[in-house]
Amino acid sequence: MVHWRDQGMPIDPLSFRQSMKNPIRIVVVDPEELIYEGLKARYADTPELDFVLHASNGRVLIDGLARKGIDLVLMEVGMPDLDGIDTMRELHSALPDLRVIAHSNLNGIEYINSMRTEGAVGYVLKGGTKAELLLAIRTVRKGGTYISPAAQESVDRGYVYTEKRMNGEYIGLTEREREVIRLIAREKTNSEIAHALSLSKETVKTHRKRLMSKLEVRSTAGLVKYAVNRGWG
Repeated sequence: MVHWRDQGMPIDPLSFRQSMKNPIRIVVVDPEELIYEGLKARYADTPELDFVLHASNGRVLIDGLARKGIDLVLMEVGMPDLDGIDTMRELHSALPDLRVIAHSNLNGIEYINSMRTEGAVGYVLKGGTKAELLLAIRTVRKGGTYISPAAQESVDRGYVYTEKRMNGEYIGLTEREREVIRLIAREKTNSEIAHALSLSKETVKTHRKRLMSKLEVRSTAGLVKYAVNRGWG
């Protein structure tokens, strides 16, 4: 993985002229339309970027994928209905060559690594500089990967803590674990979860324990907080 640390990248004059003729067509997936409008305004003087579409959540994006000519997606992680991680999973399965950058305030290792596990090629924190996001877009457009320095620091701290886990690295949540944590966030009991998912109560308890271990939380309240942050509450 390439970890760009500098805030600028030399641009070849020929490449720049070509980008003016063929701008990068970008979809912004974010519950807040103001984010989309803000990005359009912020990069109005950058002709190589063309912010062509806003989707309010992952479901809207997936349902509208018949639209052609999209080069890149900027996606929030925490969204209602279909969050960024599940959206990324579906998107990567349907369009594995589509480049996706997570664009979020969420900076926990579980979010960053889950997005990367599901196929995102970049992770940029909101509130960064104009130059950084432009660098990330240029990098992934050329086939590279990018992660914000602050996000990388979070991952590095997490790997130190999780070094004794399987394979010595973080493991993203499975589809079943996502189903369980959604139901936990809705205050369902073990019996209710078991019935809803056709599992035994003991299996549900095992999933709870694994979720608490993976997410480094000590209680059900911690699991609920994680789910709410992702828009599942």
